[in-house]
Amino acid sequence: MSKIVTLSEAASIALHSMVLIARSEKKLNVNQISEAIDSSKHHVAKVMQRLAKEDFVASNRGPSGGFVLKMDPTDISLLMIYEAIEGKVAIQSCPGDKRTCVIGSCMLGDLSRNMTKEFKDYMESHYLNEYL
Repeated sequence: MSKIVTLSEAASIALHSMVLIARSEKKLNVNQISEAIDSSKHHVAKVMQRLAKEDFVASNRGPSGGFVLKMDPTDISLLMIYEAIEGKVAIQSCPGDKRTCVIGSCMLGDLSRNMTKEFKDYMESHYLNEYL
């Protein structure tokens, strides 16, 4: 089945993990997060390492370890989380990433640019605190 819009597994893990951590009154570890979102604990660990490196979360090891937010949820947009994992969202006209179209003008018109802009605007205008 074809999917027009989809998130990478890593971006989905990041977004869902951040909401779970923000909602929790205690530290959440990789096992708890991976079980809650039904993802591989190894993939969750890799994503959480990236979020820690980007200063979204602090982590502690050991039996009482886990992750906590380092920023207020009102200061963390969905776009910030997404771009920490996937890189900056580039608004481009050609879905094939070409400078010029072999047929002259893009048969999709401005669809790619408009969809990307709408996605970016949506992610930029929604913050973690909205999901608590």
